[in-house]
Amino acid sequence: MTDERETTQRGHREGRAALEAWHEAKPDNAYAADAHFQRLVDLYRDDETHGDLEDDLHRFGAEVAGPIDTLVRENNEPGNRPELDRYTDYGTRTEQIDHHPTYHEAGEYIYGSGVMQAYEKHPNTFGALTRMYLSCYNGEAGHNCPLACTAGVIRVLHELAPDDLRERYLSGFLNPDYDEHLEGAQFMTEIQGGSDVGTNATRAISREDGTYRLWGEKWFCSNIDADVFLMTARFGEETEGTSGLGLFFVPRRLEDGELNHFEIRRLKDKIGTRTMASAECDFEGAVAYHMGDEANGFKNMMNHVINTSRLYNAVACVGIARRSYVTAQTYAQYREAFGRPIRQYPLIQETLADLKAELDAATSASMHMARLQDDKDRDETTEDEEQFFRMALNLNKVRTAKMGRWAAVQGIEVLGGNGAIETFSVLPRLLRDSIVTENWEGTHNTLQMQIMRDMQTYRVHEGFFSYIETLLEEARDEDGSHVEAIETEMKASLETLARLPQLDEGTATLEMRPLMDRLAWLMYAAIRIWERGQYGADDEVDAASIEHFIDMRIREQRPRTDEAYRDRLRRLSETF
Repeated sequence: MTDERETTQRGHREGRAALEAWHEAKPDNAYAADAHFQRLVDLYRDDETHGDLEDDLHRFGAEVAGPIDTLVRENNEPGNRPELDRYTDYGTRTEQIDHHPTYHEAGEYIYGSGVMQAYEKHPNTFGALTRMYLSCYNGEAGHNCPLACTAGVIRVLHELAPDDLRERYLSGFLNPDYDEHLEGAQFMTEIQGGSDVGTNATRAISREDGTYRLWGEKWFCSNIDADVFLMTARFGEETEGTSGLGLFFVPRRLEDGELNHFEIRRLKDKIGTRTMASAECDFEGAVAYHMGDEANGFKNMMNHVINTSRLYNAVACVGIARRSYVTAQTYAQYREAFGRPIRQYPLIQETLADLKAELDAATSASMHMARLQDDKDRDETTEDEEQFFRMALNLNKVRTAKMGRWAAVQGIEVLGGNGAIETFSVLPRLLRDSIVTENWEGTHNTLQMQIMRDMQTYRVHEGFFSYIETLLEEARDEDGSHVEAIETEMKASLETLARLPQLDEGTATLEMRPLMDRLAWLMYAAIRIWERGQYGADDEVDAASIEHFIDMRIREQRPRTDEAYRDRLRRLSETF
């Protein structure tokens, strides 16, 4: 019996030792371990705006993988969620949200990274989103949705706000000191209209002093404890649809410190992003300031608020996918089954290679678009680039949202039964967060219909394909075979698009759904081979990642009987 017990215990000890080794093998710096992201930072940054960016990312990368990870894990434990506390001890209404201390401690690191301070050098979407990408290594973490909302407020203050309002508020939103900084939120959704914003009924009543009073309810108010809300409201009953909506800046508190005439009904019990407080809210004469021209309220909301959030959302999904991949890749090194590490099995290798290739491609596209956003804001873009960006923004949002969820599920698959355990790894939380980010800022169907309308009204697909052709032409001398494969796919996509106007509307929308992913993959592949020509990396793993992505998503072929394919799987599965 003693020998049997010793044999059993030895097996248990070895299993636990392998898990301890896995824990120790995880990167201690999310930036330093990410070679592909480092290449992109070097490619897209400019020294004038981003002189200290790499030093900041190295510092933040260590915080993300170390203390922030620990704090966010504890903040997400049962019993540590935010709670609504409406009154002070003496009955004064505050509509306060109480957070666990770890929420604020994590926030000190995240805002201290300079993620919003980056906008002091406006435009600097790239500088902000590189930090956002690292922050989302820990999922939404309670603060990353608020970052997206705050970026929208900062953008509105820069582009639309009157001077006095900008001077009063902007510095607070740029402040990296968590104890003094301001946060933003955006409240668009009403119970009768989510994606159908034109049905919004909240009313805006003008006052002689140039302000407005808002009356109505909002159904999904994320970051409800923000200092300023951006809201849509209707000027009057006589104007229906989106043309009757304005974009309003609503401070949480009035200048005398009193609460600004709103009441929180209840907090939402969400599947994910649980430590960030979302709520239902009533507005009963809240003081508001209209941003920009009243005739362009909806347009400004889309251009400066929603489009900003869609770009942030894409980067958040890529960050979730990165953490999912790293978790699965390191686990596969140390988890043994049938006498050897599971990473030695071809099916695990292919799963990891698929994750790595798609992750690299989506990260490239998202950083490419972040830099293009800055070029747009400097008025340095061509008409083709403008059209490309408009279409690519929505394609990328859809594709990265699907990828974030897929990556979390694939990671859980690699971990097997352990992958379903909340205390075993971050993957269950990342999956729950990814389901929420997949629906934020537009469902797939909503974005598909917007892309179709933009193609019909503005012919954006013409600039989209023209821009891709430019990238391919610049890459042709260095990578002719891949250019040819992408051009073949582009021709097929153009032929499909040309057929859509000949179909009835219902059939055309159904035909567009599978095409959306193919257009995103086409864009990803073109950007990947163009980038490789720009940074000139003589990196076998990078080359293998591109080849695998093009086989997987463009050629749609897997030469599984080819030893070179198996060697590629091994190489990719061994790399962070």
